[in-house]
Amino acid sequence: MKKRLIRGSALLATLLVLAGCAVGPDYQRPAAATPAAYKEAALPASEAGSWKTAEPSEEALRGEWWKLFGDEGLNQLQEEALRANQNLQAAAARLTQARALQREARAAFFPSLDAAFGPSRQRPSAVSRGLPDGTPTSPSTTWRAQASVAYEADLFGRVSSTADAATADAQQSEALYRSVLLALQADVATTYFQVREQDAEAQLYRQTVKLRTDTLQLIQRRYDAGDISELDLARAKSELAQAQSEALGIDRRRAAAEHALAVLLGRAPSDFAMPPQPLQKVAVSVPAGLPSTLLERRPDIAAAERAMAAANARVGAAKSAFFPRLDITGAFGYESSELGNLFQWSSRTFLLGPLVGAALSMPIFDGGRRQAGLDRARAVYEEDVALYRQTVLNAFREVED
Repeated sequence: MKKRLIRGSALLATLLVLAGCAVGPDYQRPAAATPAAYKEAALPASEAGSWKTAEPSEEALRGEWWKLFGDEGLNQLQEEALRANQNLQAAAARLTQARALQREARAAFFPSLDAAFGPSRQRPSAVSRGLPDGTPTSPSTTWRAQASVAYEADLFGRVSSTADAATADAQQSEALYRSVLLALQADVATTYFQVREQDAEAQLYRQTVKLRTDTLQLIQRRYDAGDISELDLARAKSELAQAQSEALGIDRRRAAAEHALAVLLGRAPSDFAMPPQPLQKVAVSVPAGLPSTLLERRPDIAAAERAMAAANARVGAAKSAFFPRLDITGAFGYESSELGNLFQWSSRTFLLGPLVGAALSMPIFDGGRRQAGLDRARAVYEEDVALYRQTVLNAFREVED
């Protein structure tokens, strides 16, 4: 008994040591080319006000920045877009999927428990019973009521690497959702002000058409009186026609912007209309530090970085495929040839270890399948590193522009 306890303790200690032997690479964010200063000259101190150098903060909340314009109509449109925009709902669904996959991957840290009940009928061969060949055997029915448990020991980090990859995927989906949300808010505000800008231009050109019409009537009377030449009359008619044409172009541009805004709100263009309202002068009061934080909140960079982390974790999972895998299984319950005797104490039974094969499996030869999987995982990681660095470069370009 004592020897069994010692052997069991030694086996448990060995498994615990192996469980800590993760073979995946530790994740470190790759360096990206970062200039010491921006190329374009900074504002003089007298003009800079409360602006400061941007410091990355991808997790910072964006807030309802459009309320700085003090436009109640814009506020209502932003709320409607948040509820009804289909692209945003699709991004939210993708985030839900990623979080579900994360929970699914983390479930592998725990054993699975199943229950089963039912009969099986079997007729064994004579040879399997050690009887002479040709000896008749009788079929038998066995009733079973049992619970089974299965667990994979995380010997070389396969389970933890897979869970880390799923966690990074969920974080990437969250960053992409924030990116879609921020783009939607910006598109709604931009399109709204485009409509209002066209309203202001339409009002201006209506006044211009009226003035051109009055001018033409005056020139027509002077022409009829012989005070001016036909060239002056033709010029006045041309100016009126040009003003009328530009007014029609404004109406078309306004309609196109209104249609685009309807789609952003999740509506059909035929079901949405905005009453004309010329753009009013807007006095925006910017809180201290806010302009710089607009440069710090880059969800696209956060998403690219999380994609790298997920790819790095999958390299670890691909490496672990080269090492042994330990699956622990067991079953316990009742077994009887008669249903009425199934739950008697004498009918209890148990099984430890897998039903077929050995608990500890070691890969030997697979024609290069595992190596190909590792090469692919490394290539995906290198791709994500390049995409991350390109995203950072694009961010610097946008700041410089």
